[in-house]
Amino acid sequence: MKKFDLIVIGAGHAGIEAALACARLGAQTLMLTLDLKSIGRMSCNPAIGGIGKGQLVKEIDALGGEMAQAADACAIQFRVLNSSKGAAVQSSRAQIDMHKYSAYMQKIVKRQPRLKIKAAEVKKLIIKDKKVIGVVTEKESIFAGGVIICPGTFLEGRMHVGLKHFSGGRINERAALSLANDLRELGFKLLRFKTGTCPRINKNSINYAGLIKQEGDLLPRLFSNYSRKPKIKQVPCFITYTNNVTHEIIRANLDRSPLYSGKITSTGVRYCPSIEDKIVKFADKARHQVFLEPEGLKVKEIYPNGISTSLPEDVQLKILHSIPGLEQSQIIRYGYGIEHIVVEPTQLFPSLETKIIENLYFAGQINGTTGYEEAAAQGLVAGINAVLKLKHKPPFILDRASSYIGVLIDDLTIKGTLEPYRMFTSRVEYRLIIREDNADLRLSRMGFDLGLLNLKKYRQVLKKAMSIKEGLNFLKTTRFKESVENNLCLAQLHSAKPRQGLTLAELLKRPEISISDLKLMRQLKPTLPEGAWQQIQIEVKYAGFIQRQLKDVERFKNLEKIKLPLDFDYRNLTGISREIREKLTQFKPLNLGQASRISGVTPVAISLLMVYTARLRSKPFKKQI
Repeated sequence: MKKFDLIVIGAGHAGIEAALACARLGAQTLMLTLDLKSIGRMSCNPAIGGIGKGQLVKEIDALGGEMAQAADACAIQFRVLNSSKGAAVQSSRAQIDMHKYSAYMQKIVKRQPRLKIKAAEVKKLIIKDKKVIGVVTEKESIFAGGVIICPGTFLEGRMHVGLKHFSGGRINERAALSLANDLRELGFKLLRFKTGTCPRINKNSINYAGLIKQEGDLLPRLFSNYSRKPKIKQVPCFITYTNNVTHEIIRANLDRSPLYSGKITSTGVRYCPSIEDKIVKFADKARHQVFLEPEGLKVKEIYPNGISTSLPEDVQLKILHSIPGLEQSQIIRYGYGIEHIVVEPTQLFPSLETKIIENLYFAGQINGTTGYEEAAAQGLVAGINAVLKLKHKPPFILDRASSYIGVLIDDLTIKGTLEPYRMFTSRVEYRLIIREDNADLRLSRMGFDLGLLNLKKYRQVLKKAMSIKEGLNFLKTTRFKESVENNLCLAQLHSAKPRQGLTLAELLKRPEISISDLKLMRQLKPTLPEGAWQQIQIEVKYAGFIQRQLKDVERFKNLEKIKLPLDFDYRNLTGISREIREKLTQFKPLNLGQASRISGVTPVAISLLMVYTARLRSKPFKKQI
């Protein structure tokens, strides 16, 4: 009888992070995938990061995950989005050589000690006393102490190109049918979501003359705290636009669209709609942007980001030929829509363990998310918690005040989602203190304590923290040195002559003054890393806002500290509505903070819960998950 500590089903972005975390934390791990060649494959756009997503990648890195280092090793263009805005909403994004990325991840997982990889389809789970103890494949039964399911779009995947539809989890790859039925029979509430992708164009068939060229940043901001510089050639992207002719072609063929002919009835991605949806829902817009993104350095495929579609093949070609620069373009692969099964995520604890079956974890698109970064973040957390559960240790749970990962998982498990969930900075209440630039400072200690981040890397973070402390102290205790040259520099910056005794920190608070200006005026003596100075500048300029947000966090944490026992019988609570009692029973919140975020749970109900929990504090609570 084959036995592993943990089994990970799926080898996409969630499955990779889950499997690596399990193995690196000492668990004998088996990763099962339908196709060994598909490990680490980027199914859709050739990019990692973006608004809200760059923060997730940096946090994965800080905790000891792999995605950030893989992205840095395979990136062909780096850009910081929202660079003209405040630090709280800036996010890194990189164009990726997707073929190098998959090869990188395959090498990493194959070399990882305690991780075995096998091609097999899981047909069903083996359950005993409401605990998962293994899986059944088409050839054998395999037993384990826990199972993490990371199936991407493969659960009952159904693909659409025009009015043609067929089973599949990705182009030219079969779907996983039996496992979805098994989850249904086990009592999980299942939803059906839809996503899609663009046609791929031969780069040699594009007329680049007249298109807008978009270069990467001159000083790339890498994802990993432990990367030093881009490793491969950097290349540009190009921008073009749809037009009235494009829109008329789409409108004339909506009856052949699976979205508008009733073939697809599931919910699609609100923030990444198909070109058909854009034309219908934003009929007033005269044009839509199309980013021409290379899929790699040595391949012909260009990804025309912005025209995801499931229209018929002949219509896709007409659409492309109506767009400037693409008049003679050749399609290498047609776009398609895909429907797949999602498990309603409120059926999970924040550890990503299911409430129905013990030792069973879900991560990635099965929880209703869209995006490589959201999937990887969940995979990492699920892997960590699966190992902790085996070791009889408390779960690893990030809250909303500590990380974007905490917001992501809290939103899913407490609020749920009725459409594909995508991370944004706007979802994060405390985004000024959980920025992209301080992810390592916030989370590296946790990664080190867990055992995912080694001592050498952790010492690097400690050194950076000391540099920031040193720099802040220097600015607060050093007076501005006046001189003719410095006063002239201030005048050129339209900054008033400083009063006598003004500290450098006080001067830096002025909106028009930057760290670079202080360097030009030769005010900065300590030799500190560039990253440390940028962090110091943010801390000084936003000091008042940061202090205010820290007070908000303290109030938030006060509610999070008031624990609720898993066996709390909400049916006996008086003074609150039946609806609220039912929701509390269904969601099983771990603390008052989580209870307060459940839709429909009122402040009055939270106040009553505080009274009840105060009465129970003298009694020991039952063990949390």
